[in-house]
Amino acid sequence: MIWGETMSGTMQDWPLLVGKLIDHAAIYHAKREIVSLSCEGPKHRTNWAEVRGRARQVAGALRRLGMKPGDRIATLAWNTWRHVESWYGISGMGGVAHTINPRLFEEQIIYIANHAEDRVLFFDLTFVKLVEKLAPSFSTIEHYVLLTDRAHMPADCSLNLLCYEELLAAESVDEPWEPVPETAPAGLCYTSGTTGNPKGVQYSHRSNVLHAMAACATDVFGMGARTVVLPIAPMYHANAWSIPYTAAAAGAKLVMGGPNFDPPTLHKLIVEEEVDLALAVPTIWLGMMQHLEKTGESLGKLNRTAIGGSAVPRAMIEAYDKLGVRVLQLWGMTEMSPLGTVGTGVPETDAMGYGQQLDMRIKQGRGLFGVEMKIVDDDGAELPRDGVAFGRLLVRGPWIVGSYFKGDGASAFDADGWFDTGDVATLDPLGYMQIVDRAKDVIKSGGEWVSSIDLENVAVGAPGVAEACVIGVHHPKWDERPLLLVVPKDGAAVTRESVLAYLDGKIAKWWTPDDVVVVPSLPHTATGKLLKTALREQYKDYKLPTA
Repeated sequence: MIWGETMSGTMQDWPLLVGKLIDHAAIYHAKREIVSLSCEGPKHRTNWAEVRGRARQVAGALRRLGMKPGDRIATLAWNTWRHVESWYGISGMGGVAHTINPRLFEEQIIYIANHAEDRVLFFDLTFVKLVEKLAPSFSTIEHYVLLTDRAHMPADCSLNLLCYEELLAAESVDEPWEPVPETAPAGLCYTSGTTGNPKGVQYSHRSNVLHAMAACATDVFGMGARTVVLPIAPMYHANAWSIPYTAAAAGAKLVMGGPNFDPPTLHKLIVEEEVDLALAVPTIWLGMMQHLEKTGESLGKLNRTAIGGSAVPRAMIEAYDKLGVRVLQLWGMTEMSPLGTVGTGVPETDAMGYGQQLDMRIKQGRGLFGVEMKIVDDDGAELPRDGVAFGRLLVRGPWIVGSYFKGDGASAFDADGWFDTGDVATLDPLGYMQIVDRAKDVIKSGGEWVSSIDLENVAVGAPGVAEACVIGVHHPKWDERPLLLVVPKDGAAVTRESVLAYLDGKIAKWWTPDDVVVVPSLPHTATGKLLKTALREQYKDYKLPTA
């Protein structure tokens, strides 16, 4: 059978464009607030209608600067209303919004700006000195736009800065969106690059809109017009986990912390703005737990927190349960826009006892519609979904990367379009996926595998332990054995013996770390994950007492 015009459906061909998300919010949720802690200091209030108009002004300003569809326009900014406006305005004029992570090494920032061939850089006041330092190394950036008003423009900067508010004032709030195809690029985000150079993931309008629609679902974020959402995850971390898109689609109130990530400030913002959903990496919620323990305060109307970026310890889930805040564990990647799984329940888990429910909730969650997953062995053969077999986790779907920007990293994709996540995982009959480890982090001991993630999640529940990390260290008999590094809470007395005593009976005997080292801090990547490459290098010659 040959498919032709008569064989097609009769529905309208309505392109899925990012601009339609904010147009919807501006029309149907015009007065719903967008609240930000600004870089200048005061709290700023606006709404979806005003932000949509200003985003259209951004589009006009970029056109006046000579930008064309397909040009990469970079941002180096925190979560604020101006960053959201810029984001939508860049994509709306047909450009590609390239969010740069300011916590990367300076050499990496230079690399990705040049690799992306960015033409304009929008940046916050926080980064004036950094941009001034790096500017001579940027090979393609023509214009530097400071995200502030004239009163806060620095007088001593060596760059020819453009004032964001003045640029917008010269443009119309009715500037049209560019009628690009839905498959056109809308955004660009680079991986954190813990090994080798960062690789670019270029999102399309279609992938962003489909992802936002999926994220609104009840068993994902369950967002609607009554939701008050705080994405603590920054916009340069895989689109703030899609929240600036999803909040527009849902018409939710959007609350943003700007440059602030400290627990007291975030706590005040959550309570004052009556946030009921917040999203961040585990280290943020660990700090919040310690803050609440010290102050005895509550989290106001917060009832759900979505946690991703690294595995959520069982002890953290239990602690927030006691506070009336349900933890939704997430798993995803920059390459997945980023959502892949969410740890919401099903009738079968609802019928379980609390302990059994926790056993399920420490898993990374169930796959969303739009994400296909499978696990395979080293020969590529698919493994059973029995919750026991584990193998390399492969994914594919409409918001999952099909190739890296400029063709980098081709080996991560197979002939059928599956993307190799680099994770080792299990899949169970209820659809829950659990990460056993990163393929590069799993500890191979005497022919068996030790999951560093599972061991860390148990260890962080030990009295006085704030953070834990497990790495494999050479052993003459077993090849590798686990070394546990722990960071104590402020004022806590933690010893090797106290940690080992806590672990006894909670893990398999042969998983017991061969040594425990108490350290003042642990290194993290620019996205808040434990930097195990640095730790493996630091402890490569470490002599285990069992060796």
